[in-house]
Amino acid sequence: MARFFKYFLFSLCAIHFSLLFSSCQEGREAGDLLGQWRMDHTDSKYISFSGSIVWVKDLKNCNVYGNFQHVGDSLFIQCYSEKAEKADTIMIEESFGFKPFNNIRVKIAALDNDQLVITKGSQTWSFHKY
Repeated sequence: MARFFKYFLFSLCAIHFSLLFSSCQEGREAGDLLGQWRMDHTDSKYISFSGSIVWVKDLKNCNVYGNFQHVGDSLFIQCYSEKAEKADTIMIEESFGFKPFNNIRVKIAALDNDQLVITKGSQTWSFHKY
């Protein structure tokens, strides 16, 4: 009986540690996008990726959250306005230039450890890891 209890306790600890380890891998869905990126030539515009959540922020205006998917060289962003404020849409569409607010699709032109370049038509946005 003591032998069975020892194996049971060992198995229980192994399961606990494997669950603990897997839950600590936040952001794995974001892949190379994981982290905070600052838009080049500005100190106020940032975009952050974690898990499947994106956070677009302009320190001069407001913050907008959304979901994203990275598929091949495409990045799909679905923004949400918590209070349905016009300022959220204006910040995304005019300050950042991402359109439309709730169905953004851009191409990832370059992505490495410290540079992200996204494009849409003739527009290009360049970010550096912050």
